[in-house]
Amino acid sequence: MQHALTLAEKAAERGEVPVGAVLIKEDALIAEGWNQPIKQHDPAAHAEIMALRVAGQRLQNYRLPQTTLYVTLEPCVMCAGAMLHARIQRLVFGAYDPKTGAVGSVFDVFSDQRHNHRIEVCGGVLAIPCADTLRQFFRVRRKKGR
Repeated sequence: MQHALTLAEKAAERGEVPVGAVLIKEDALIAEGWNQPIKQHDPAAHAEIMALRVAGQRLQNYRLPQTTLYVTLEPCVMCAGAMLHARIQRLVFGAYDPKTGAVGSVFDVFSDQRHNHRIEVCGGVLAIPCADTLRQFFRVRRKKGR
């Protein structure tokens, strides 16, 4: 999660909402990503999606079993859906998202029994530094009038 926080800071430095993601398989880093929708002109360029895309290319498979995705913010509906399709094994996230969180805060995409895949979830890991990174970004942004 600490590496995902570093990636979130990278996103903030580029004017993107500071969210970072890291995908691990068998204790090895497979892929990483950070929010890039502004730079990429792509509403789907969330940190999680960016990491899943890189992992798919590296492993030459859109299915990513036996992997763990670490992300600094609770995923949205789009990202949760992508994780289900990718068949990741486990999600570990930092800060809860009371506005758009889709893994329990607002929605609980993974708990729907109609899905044919289950993802283990661990939320709140390094929640305070993850939330502080987001708060600081938006505090600065508000001061600048954006």
